[in-house]
Amino acid sequence: MSGDLWTLLKLGGPVALILVLMSCVATVLSLVKVYQFFSRGVGRHKGAQAALAKWNSGERDDALRLAQAAKSPVASVLATAMQKLSGNMRHSASIKDEVLRLALDEIRSLRSYLRGIEVIAQTAPLLGLLGTVIGMIEAFNTLESSGSAVNPAQLAGGIWTALLATALGLIVAIIFSLIGAWFESRLENERAEMESLLTGVFMQRASQP
Repeated sequence: MSGDLWTLLKLGGPVALILVLMSCVATVLSLVKVYQFFSRGVGRHKGAQAALAKWNSGERDDALRLAQAAKSPVASVLATAMQKLSGNMRHSASIKDEVLRLALDEIRSLRSYLRGIEVIAQTAPLLGLLGTVIGMIEAFNTLESSGSAVNPAQLAGGIWTALLATALGLIVAIIFSLIGAWFESRLENERAEMESLLTGVFMQRASQP
């Protein structure tokens, strides 16, 4: 198997090797993102939702305890909002601005490494196209050098370089575009849930006499 891979890399040329290395980097980044999302509780909203229900029913202390116990970015921001609103700070507008800043920081931290995956997915087809151009240049150079006695076998190297680089570029782009889109959808869901729960906290606060 390793011998076949090495043969393909030799046929694909340096562009194919670069694409394989890029796919390895993108795979590592994707695994890091999966671990980050899992360890930080991205997508786990039940604890934060239960805390908001307690808060709206007037059980402020229980709500704060539930929010602090739930391990997720949404719950962390919600707990901060509840803690500040439960204290002596009466300036709800300044509290809201501070909590929103914290929410943006949480979302920004969750986007770490994601840009690397996106760049690789966007660059891979361009590199594949570059490999195609290089392969065709080699093929036409061989054709020119052969003169009138053209041997089709002599063109195989350039054609292999062109086709393999294109295929690898498209494969890497498709796979990591899908992975990047999945991460983006999870982040958007987290942002929307955070916004919804924070709105619920501040609206309930504003409705108090």
